Amino acid sequence: MTDFLTLCRERYSVRSFTDRKVEPEKLEKILEAGRVAPTAVNFQPQVIYVLQSPDSVSRMSGVTPYMFGAPQALLVCYDENICWKNRKHEVEGHPSGEMDTTIVLTQMMLQAWELGVGSCWVCSFDFKRTRELFNLPENIRPVALLPIGYAAADGVASDRHGRRRPLEETVRYL
Repeated sequence: MTDFLTLCRERYSVRSFTDRKVEPEKLEKILEAGRVAPTAVNFQPQVIYVLQSPDSVSRMSGVTPYMFGAPQALLVCYDENICWKNRKHEVEGHPSGEMDTTIVLTQMMLQAWELGVGSCWVCSFDFKRTRELFNLPENIRPVALLPIGYAAADGVASDRHGRRRPLEETVRYL
């Protein structure tokens, strides 16, 4: 079994998928990794829409060019009525929903990779149109899209994948 840091280093954004869907047992394990993710005050505000029908995948492809031919995607949202709000933040009531769903999505993305399933984190899509297309309630806020599936032969890591700034540039000890 791969250690966690190796898993993190090896995982890359897949930008070309085959049409093979993720097996239900693997999909369930990916979703479970998101379910057990830490969230503020353990409120668990995430709402995940599994886009797997040809119709839902087609609709999502109409609001972003970044589905990359994936046969499925996870539309990761949060319920603003459930998420914790930080009353001490400069912005009164700053909600934790985006942070919570980001943690959820990260855990699902890494679980997918461990299972041999590729993904690509996507934030570039028309949020308003997505809300309309999927008839999302007002309190449900889309945050990101995670196309998932099996990498096509050309679905390799970007040449930028291995480029990382040294810790000295990104970490400050106080």
